[in-house]
Amino acid sequence: MPIIVNLDVMLAKRKMSLTELSEKVGITLSNLSILKSGKAKAIRFSTLEAICQALECQPADILEYQSDT
Repeated sequence: MPIIVNLDVMLAKRKMSLTELSEKVGITLSNLSILKSGKAKAIRFSTLEAICQALECQPADILEYQSDT
């Protein structure tokens, strides 16, 4: 898939656990794990906004496009 999720990188930079992010954002740990692993098919803008707010980052810090070619 050409969209790469760098949530683990941002969590490491902010020294935050997935559990702590889950509590701050109000998203289940399992849903964040699916997103972190890159297995999610979609993300709501409201969810992305909440994650960016909690991690004090931009959407581009979390999502990256990488061409297949």
